Amino acid sequence: MFKNHPKGLIVAFFTNMGERFGFYTMMAILVMFLQARYGLKADEAGSYYSWFYFSIYALALIGGLIADWTKKYKTVIFVGQIIMFAGYCLIAIPGSELWVSLSALFIIALGNGLFKGNLQAVVGQMYDDEKYKKLRDGAFMIFYMGINVGAFFAPFVAKGIKGFWLKKNGYFENADLPSLCHQYLGNTLKDAEQFQTLANAAVIPGGGKSATDLGVFAADYIQVFSTGFNYAFGIAAGAMIVSLVVYLLFNKLLPSKHQLAKEAKAVVTENKPTVSLASNLKYVIISLGLMAIVTLLFHVADKYTDIQDIDYKLGLAVGLFVGFVSLIFQISTKEEKPRVTALTLVFIVVIFFWMSFHQNGLTLTMFARDYTTQYVGPYTNLFFDVWSILSVIASVFGAVLLFFNKKINLKLTGAAMFLGFAVISYLLAKNNEASNLVSPEVFQSFNPLFIVALTPPVMAVFAWLNKNGKEPSSPRKIGIGMIIAALGFILILVASLGLVSPKEMAGVAVAEIDRVSPYWLMSSYLVLTIAELFLSPIGLSFVAKVAPARFQGLMQGGWLLATAVGNKFLLLEV
Repeated sequence: MFKNHPKGLIVAFFTNMGERFGFYTMMAILVMFLQARYGLKADEAGSYYSWFYFSIYALALIGGLIADWTKKYKTVIFVGQIIMFAGYCLIAIPGSELWVSLSALFIIALGNGLFKGNLQAVVGQMYDDEKYKKLRDGAFMIFYMGINVGAFFAPFVAKGIKGFWLKKNGYFENADLPSLCHQYLGNTLKDAEQFQTLANAAVIPGGGKSATDLGVFAADYIQVFSTGFNYAFGIAAGAMIVSLVVYLLFNKLLPSKHQLAKEAKAVVTENKPTVSLASNLKYVIISLGLMAIVTLLFHVADKYTDIQDIDYKLGLAVGLFVGFVSLIFQISTKEEKPRVTALTLVFIVVIFFWMSFHQNGLTLTMFARDYTTQYVGPYTNLFFDVWSILSVIASVFGAVLLFFNKKINLKLTGAAMFLGFAVISYLLAKNNEASNLVSPEVFQSFNPLFIVALTPPVMAVFAWLNKNGKEPSSPRKIGIGMIIAALGFILILVASLGLVSPKEMAGVAVAEIDRVSPYWLMSSYLVLTIAELFLSPIGLSFVAKVAPARFQGLMQGGWLLATAVGNKFLLLEV
């Protein structure tokens, strides 16, 4: 996979994989943690989730500015890792007040802003060398696959930690109970009989707990359930340590400060510094003014029109993007403007992609919890247990070696893997219960799983098209990705027909018989993943390829800022 690529790609791959494992462990459970621990409503938890995601990507702009200005990309990346580690440690403390958890999220977002965009920029810089230039798109797909290897295991780890802690404290897991517990304690419960039934079922016989006193049960279940999430956040901190160790030991294989400074000096025009805000103060003031005007317009629209979900906070996000685009256009030279224009158009398009795609941690997770069957049969459960799904993956990989390889030794290896792991998968399924509990966060493992599985064939298709002179341009690939994403949401729309709305639920859990098959959500994730492969790694490569050399970190930050604005639009759909 890494053949013919610079060794620095391996360092970036594993550094990012460790960090993304920690990040996606947290993201798999963040909304459910906020609701379970603090009793937040869906729109309140969604607002914090949206602002957190916005902050991650918006602060990448600051990280890009610092790195472009100092040329110390590797130092900025390292500082970001340290800050993220501190944030994960803070949010892992059980029993914290809401403001402490929100402070931890901001610290994580700040560290991520310093880390994420600049690591992407460094990967792009390795492929400025003529020797590797043609491998750039493939490199970003490999890099992107590393993100998703870590992200695949994250939901299973979060599920395992939470489940272990619940059982250790005498409870079975029920994702509906935290909300009902808060309603009971707040005297807003609609169906006390249903709550009593679920509470009785959640108590492990002989585990030292009881549901006789519902008030005591509700308070204790909330505490135990949310503490399980806290310890899962602790795993994220551990993953950051792994990422740090890999980076500290092998970062010398990444481009050095002196290399980058030399390259930047060669392309700086008219003796302008890369992104010196002091020397461009006039342009900064103009951009800040535009940002303020956009924010004010949204505020006026909120106060004096009937347009819903429009307020100054959303205006601030949009205004920041407008200000960024304005600043880049003002400080770019005539030769750079066509490149900046092309990137800006791509940024505008991806805003709407991420607005939809990042529903996976918000409305799609809520859909999994509230509307998807909580119990599945023995064979379906193969996809919701980490060892079972790894066995299935190994069997499929064996089939690929068997049927798509010409070397006899690889065919024999493939046949052995295919048959051996198929038997193991069958035995695991036979050993499952007739009815198996599914944790809603596990659905988030399907996107990274499909990314890892589909990246090689998609790369092969692009390589074949390139060889035959038919490969679509990067902007066209992005457009195709948008169309495919729409199909993914049509699937979930069809699955939702006939379901009660959250308002109609009125605090009562949906009966198991009225919930939909998990295959609807799994199919939607599959289609959305194909769309993502056409858009995200291709977009990262396009930014690295097209961005003026002196704006490398800044334009990677611009890509992430567009993602941030898309995340602020998340609540328009809640």
